[in-house]
Amino acid sequence: MQNSANPPVNYLEKSMKKIILLLAGMIAGVTLMSEVSALPLFARQTGMACSACHFQHFPMLNGFGRAFKSTGYTMIGAEGKVEAEGLSIPDTLNMAVSTTTGYEKSNQAPGAAGVNSTGNGAFYVPGSGGVLSLQFGGRVSGNTGFLAEVAKGGAVAGTTVSGVRSSAKMPVLYDVSASGYKWAEGTRIGFVPFSTDANGASYGFELLNTGANAVQLMSDTPGLNGAHSAVLSAQQYIGTAGAATGIAFVASSPLGFINLTKYDQTGIAQGSLAVLGSTYLRVAGLFDLAGWDAGAGFQNWSGSSLNAASNPAMAPASYGVISTKASAIDGQMQGRLADMPVGFYASYAWAPANSANAYNMDPAAAVLGTAVASANGTATKSALNCSFEMGIIPDKATLGAAFRYGSSGVAVGTASNASDNAIMLVATYKLAQNMLASFTLTSASGQYWDAAHQNALGSKTTTFNLSTLF
Repeated sequence: MQNSANPPVNYLEKSMKKIILLLAGMIAGVTLMSEVSALPLFARQTGMACSACHFQHFPMLNGFGRAFKSTGYTMIGAEGKVEAEGLSIPDTLNMAVSTTTGYEKSNQAPGAAGVNSTGNGAFYVPGSGGVLSLQFGGRVSGNTGFLAEVAKGGAVAGTTVSGVRSSAKMPVLYDVSASGYKWAEGTRIGFVPFSTDANGASYGFELLNTGANAVQLMSDTPGLNGAHSAVLSAQQYIGTAGAATGIAFVASSPLGFINLTKYDQTGIAQGSLAVLGSTYLRVAGLFDLAGWDAGAGFQNWSGSSLNAASNPAMAPASYGVISTKASAIDGQMQGRLADMPVGFYASYAWAPANSANAYNMDPAAAVLGTAVASANGTATKSALNCSFEMGIIPDKATLGAAFRYGSSGVAVGTASNASDNAIMLVATYKLAQNMLASFTLTSASGQYWDAAHQNALGSKTTTFNLSTLF
């Protein structure tokens, strides 16, 4: 009889491959992530400029942008409508395209051929390294909206899976203001079915600019393996973005919002009918703080569910069940200082060690082929991230900075939980309301960055990026 306490080597090998592929999928998802928070399709629907919804520049939302999103994208303005009993839709199906073009250089080990790594310096263009994304959606009815995206990038590392990254959601949010209760003023309650290949469980509904969701933070340039996003947001550092399919139950008002989501870790690319075994809870308050537009909240991920990235080249029957355990707190303040627009953002997130926790893994394992014990975090992975951005030329140019004080959750050398700190500088310039040029420099340090990790991921990344939306 086989001793269950000592599984056969084949089982360990299969487990290791699943976790390495999971990491590869997560890295690819972060690298190819596109921006769906700033869409000209909504400008067409409402007849308003992009600046009406965004603070300083896309993708960050201001108060009006939050209000529009809270309606489930149903607000309509200059655009005509087709109306009849039980029917109210725009007379045009609104669409938009977003692209990124740029250059990225890191101190990652150069590619063997000397040309195929950001260690060599790499250009990217729409659809080839850069984002080429088609979005469509808008008002479905007075209480229902829709948003879908198909984004093209490279192939997922280590697999034969196409690099298409898609997302879709249908907010069904009912206005309960007519009830007459004071607490109900501006309140909507409903649900949001969704599926995403790269934006995580929070994709269903989120309003803050702290990186609580991957596409809603100070910069729309993730960087190599998410290097920039991981400095701006603690949630993105621990790795909460990725494939997710589920349903969010939402209550939203001008005072805050609650999002309770049941989900699994499959997306559109390799979606599968599955039990929604993971749970995501988000509670946030919105308030005025001495004239500043402020917000704060917490997040919690729990449970375990089917994870497509654990074996993406195989059929759904071969997917693994991976736990999803993490928590975060975050806050923001947006306003004016010395007559210039300024935003402050902070987040703290942690993910416990587990035999296989999707939010506590060593991202270098996908590149290094590390053993299972090293791929999984052996200690709590955590980070404190703070950032600010000032509009030095209001509505035109900004300067920003951020730092991360982190613990990687993995043992490196003699450190049982290697430190992983970073600083970031960013400058942006709006060529037009829908064209944003940016320069981003990130430099990481700490015990985590030994030669192996630096060669695999690169501890220093510089990115010149041009984002366009039309």
